[in-house]
Amino acid sequence: MASETSTQTATEAAPVETAVAVQEAQLPETAEAAVSAPAGQIEILLDALMTVTAMVGQAELPVRDLLQLGPGSVLKLDRRKGQPIDLYLRGVKFATGQLVVVGENLGVRINQILAPPKAV
Repeated sequence: MASETSTQTATEAAPVETAVAVQEAQLPETAEAAVSAPAGQIEILLDALMTVTAMVGQAELPVRDLLQLGPGSVLKLDRRKGQPIDLYLRGVKFATGQLVVVGENLGVRINQILAPPKAV
């Protein structure tokens, strides 16, 4: 009987709560480095390569029609001759331009740089 009483007492005991102290992380060396960085650090980025995409036009068609395309097929785009070309940087439209021929290559003459999109 004595063992039954001790078992009941152990299982009926209230759970022990543990207090946890939470503090905001302090990173003073990071803040100081940002303030004391010498001017002209943007020079590091000036030689970085970025991919610019020129969107000549788009077409939407059923898969059935897509599968019938072959050499010599013409895919009609949603733009007309003379309409501006959209330029994208990392998926964000940043400029419009005009398609030109430069020697044997195609190029885009930039007509307008767009205002950056507003942050959401």
